[in-house]
Amino acid sequence: MSATLSQQIQQFYDASSGLWEDIWGEHMHHGYYGADGKQQKNRRQAQIDLIEELLQWAQVQQAENILDVGCGIGGSSLYLAQKFNAAATGITLSPVQAQRASERAVEFGLQDRTNFQVADALNMPFEDNSFDLVWSLESGEHMPDKNRLMQECYRVLKPGGKLILVTWCHRSTDESPLSAEEKKHLEQIYEVYCLPYVISLADYEAIACLLPLQNIRTADWSEAVAPFWNVVIDSAFTPKAFFGLLRAGWKTIQGAMSLGLMRKGYESGLIKFGLLVGSKE
Repeated sequence: MSATLSQQIQQFYDASSGLWEDIWGEHMHHGYYGADGKQQKNRRQAQIDLIEELLQWAQVQQAENILDVGCGIGGSSLYLAQKFNAAATGITLSPVQAQRASERAVEFGLQDRTNFQVADALNMPFEDNSFDLVWSLESGEHMPDKNRLMQECYRVLKPGGKLILVTWCHRSTDESPLSAEEKKHLEQIYEVYCLPYVISLADYEAIACLLPLQNIRTADWSEAVAPFWNVVIDSAFTPKAFFGLLRAGWKTIQGAMSLGLMRKGYESGLIKFGLLVGSKE
């Protein structure tokens, strides 16, 4: 990962993670609102439901050693470790996130079974065949080399283990290329959220086939998660959030002011919420 992009991502999450936890909680990802996106539920329950729905969709019933690629403050890592009575390792570019995840592990009594560290997902500090579940929930969009990300996930995955990759994508370009207006919209999102670029779900599937992952399945859950942005927008403009944004700094303020970009992206069909699961022979 380029030093400049790595530093941008680190600084963004160093500055914003405390505010996110304070306002929205420990899960730094979308929520699940039913297949049609019409179920009414509170935001935290929707985020937990997303984890459970992903596990069910990927047919994961047990795990012993889990890697969370882009772990945030440990929301998914700790949930999965507790659910499966498993060991969990989380990696992030943000020292602030790694420290907070470690603190939260102590609060959950999971410090002996969890490990959070600052590491680059494109050059993971782990041996081959180390984990039976590699979990990447909304971190792939930050990666400047999608091929390298998936190669590394595959490398550290144990034979018989599963990779679950969930990430922001753009629409399929099979029928028509991205328009100039769509490219401009994506560039605005990239700028605000420190993203190098996104690709289509079909592009991820093509990479997975070359690894070669087995039993590959993909799904588009855009409709199921799109309401999340309305919830975040509504909660961003409260007095508590306002003063938190002022403390977090300009980049975080810019991100909050640009939440509508993601909502519009889902509404237009440009932004897609892509899922991929596969196993290693």
